[in-house]
Amino acid sequence: MKPSFKKVFTGLALASTLIATSAANAANSAIDNILSSNELKVCFEAGYIPFEMKTKDGRFIGFDIDIAKHMARSMDVKFVPVNTAWDGIIPALQTGKCDIIIGGMTVTAQRNLKVMFTDPYIEIGQTVIINPALKGEITSYRDLNDAKYRISSQIGTTGAEAAKKHLPKATLDLFETSADAVLQVANGKADAFVYDLPYNALYASQNKDRVAHLAESFTYEPIGMAIRQDDPNFLNFLNNYLVQIKKDGTYNRMYKKWFESDSWVDSIQ
Repeated sequence: MKPSFKKVFTGLALASTLIATSAANAANSAIDNILSSNELKVCFEAGYIPFEMKTKDGRFIGFDIDIAKHMARSMDVKFVPVNTAWDGIIPALQTGKCDIIIGGMTVTAQRNLKVMFTDPYIEIGQTVIINPALKGEITSYRDLNDAKYRISSQIGTTGAEAAKKHLPKATLDLFETSADAVLQVANGKADAFVYDLPYNALYASQNKDRVAHLAESFTYEPIGMAIRQDDPNFLNFLNNYLVQIKKDGTYNRMYKKWFESDSWVDSIQ
């Protein structure tokens, strides 16, 4: 049976709508806004060592900052830092206050419902900083799963989620910043601090007389860059950019600068 003219026209109309929608989505890519404004606006929260930090003279530095600046130069646009409180960082992206989050953000299922993630550009995990008086008593994160222990972490982070999941019997106190949270252990107000390995390793090395570090990660956390949903053009650019800098040595130079050297430590607040 031949299709009726009505069905043919309906099919053509639907196809036209799909094409128009695809074209609109392509046109709405963040890439267009970045190139037209000549700015790459990057969200992060300064204070996450060694990914993004603020120097004593007010500059932003760190592993993520170097990547973001290099990306901006590669696009021939200006790097614009957008320092944002962690609990508001995804809303900031969604409302257009920045084009991308390059801020040590772990890829999780819940976050992926709100944003698109690039392929991971680094992998880390959660470790535990403890009061040195507990070194003989606490030899694994599992030992902290007891009602007699008080744990600290930063609100809205995977460290907080890991503490809730793996240490449900302990008392958990959450703080606005990682600096405030880890200080609870250093000042003897908490027994342990749960947070990301790079941050904990550096903090412990600088405060050997005040804290001890259980350096074995007990979670797997891939770190990705986050962008707004429905932007395959930008995602394609970013994933190819990451491949390029990993293959040409740029990524390795940045990694060594921030993770294998502490020459920058004296410059931060």
